Amino acid sequence: MRLDSTVTSALMHEPSDSSLLWDAVRVMVRLLKKADTLVGAGLAWRDHCRAAKKRARKIQFTRGRPNRVQLYRELIAIASATLAYLKQATERLAVASNPLVQLWQAQVHHYRPLIERIIKQSERRVLAGEPLPASEKLVSLFEPHSDIIVKGSREAEYGHKLNLTTGRSGMILDLVIEAGNPPDSERLLPMLERHIAVYGQAPRQAAADGGFASRGNLTTAKTWGVRDMAFHKKAGLKVEDMVRSNWVYRKLRNFRAGIEAGISCLKRAYGLARCTWRGLDHFKTYVWSSVVAYNLVLFTRLKPT
Repeated sequence: MRLDSTVTSALMHEPSDSSLLWDAVRVMVRLLKKADTLVGAGLAWRDHCRAAKKRARKIQFTRGRPNRVQLYRELIAIASATLAYLKQATERLAVASNPLVQLWQAQVHHYRPLIERIIKQSERRVLAGEPLPASEKLVSLFEPHSDIIVKGSREAEYGHKLNLTTGRSGMILDLVIEAGNPPDSERLLPMLERHIAVYGQAPRQAAADGGFASRGNLTTAKTWGVRDMAFHKKAGLKVEDMVRSNWVYRKLRNFRAGIEAGISCLKRAYGLARCTWRGLDHFKTYVWSSVVAYNLVLFTRLKPT
């Protein structure tokens, strides 16, 4: 068995506080226009789309934090004012029993807490200068489930981290779509547990990337029945502690590299690099459909032994 992790990006653009606020304003204006058609007349509100777009664009090309902060104050005020209009419209339509109104209310109930979170997040990050942990940040109004994934010195990615295991044939044996960005070292043992639960025993030999290496992981894997446990980077571990010989270590280290080829193929030929479906449930379905398609094609190419 060999194990590695990768990231599948969600269907979203590079996030920024200004782009999130602009997304919030245009979504609220769209909902308010729909409310106008449902009510007929009587809703008092102003369309601030042009003003919000102007400030969001200006923030992108403005140098100097004081200048940007002033623009952010104006953009946050526009978003807050539009949110107040939306709250008034919600109250106005609260007693209506029209199915179209109920559908509109459901959309408002979905977006409103996200928009409130975006406004508060911008106030804390930009106006107050407060650093927010990645787990608290909302990076997309339309894909709120997306996580911020940073691996080593690489650029941040926005989507979900995947842990995969493959066998000698290259077929994907297991896949876990992670929540958040857990360290690789914390995911080795859970992946081994899943393997044992499905196949009834631990793999005789296993190879993993250096990020999964730790003394505790090695000791537990050996206790569970893994005879040779090789990590691509030794991370202070001795070869003789991991495997029986240097020759076995080299073989397993080279064997591990094969999973990177499989991941590359999944991303290039099966669309695993970026999910093009909306929502968390659809994200999971998209990832699994890519893996199933990859396994089916690989299965048809296997030669009988």
